[in-house]
Amino acid sequence: MKEKLVRVGTTYVPVRDPNVSARWYAEKLGAQINYQDDDKAIMNLADQSFFLVKAEQNESSNFKDYNGTQRFSLTFEVDGIDSLYRLHKEFKSLGIETGEIEDRGHAGENFVFCDPDGNKYDVWSELSPAYKKLRPSFYEEV
Repeated sequence: MKEKLVRVGTTYVPVRDPNVSARWYAEKLGAQINYQDDDKAIMNLADQSFFLVKAEQNESSNFKDYNGTQRFSLTFEVDGIDSLYRLHKEFKSLGIETGEIEDRGHAGENFVFCDPDGNKYDVWSELSPAYKKLRPSFYEEV
């Protein structure tokens, strides 16, 4: 069966102040700001579009699982364990709220970080094989 959904194109993230958040995403994560006004900022990050949308106080993209543990809704991938450790160290040096590196019992390792609005993100040390096939030029540049 051929997949009908090809990729995730846009992720919407609730934030208190799109202008402040856009600067943080650009400075700390290397996102490119494409558009911003008082209600939203549109950014390129990790090969997709992120809309930072002004939201009510205490909104976030996180959710609680059935055990009451707060979870993230998005995982970024990096190319290998060395990249994961370098990024983890860089995030800590930039003052980003960053959890410890974890072995979760599957291939690779992960860590969680938060933006200033408390939105949690996961980082995994394994690039998906399908992504590697789609982006061969990425590996020629490195």
